[in-house]
Amino acid sequence: MKIFTRNHNFVIFIALIFLASCAETKTLEVTATAYNSVEAQTKKGDAATAAWGDQLEPGMKAIAVSRDLLQEEGFDYNTRVKIEGLPGTYRVLDKMNKRWEKRIDVYMGEDLAMAKEFGKQQVAITWEVE
Repeated sequence: MKIFTRNHNFVIFIALIFLASCAETKTLEVTATAYNSVEAQTKKGDAATAAWGDQLEPGMKAIAVSRDLLQEEGFDYNTRVKIEGLPGTYRVLDKMNKRWEKRIDVYMGEDLAMAKEFGKQQVAITWEVE
């Protein structure tokens, strides 16, 4: 009977660890646009520095998010986001101007044509909330 109790307690312990480590997954539809590290689209004098000081480089999977997503949806610096229709996972490295709501801006390096082709579209984004 002692073996059962010991094993039983171990199973409960493992289950509690598993449940504690499970994060809630959220999905939200947002307007998505694209941006490049050029002064006309970012801050003057330092087009490649994001809001938290990261240096953006072509090829990075980074997004800027509207500030309401930071305040209301639990987004934070480095939140990992999957974007419907795009491969891989993007990281929140930048913030958008205060005038935008329910919006993301996908970083596309210096490729203006690719950003223009992406245009403006509605997409579902998915992320984990702890």
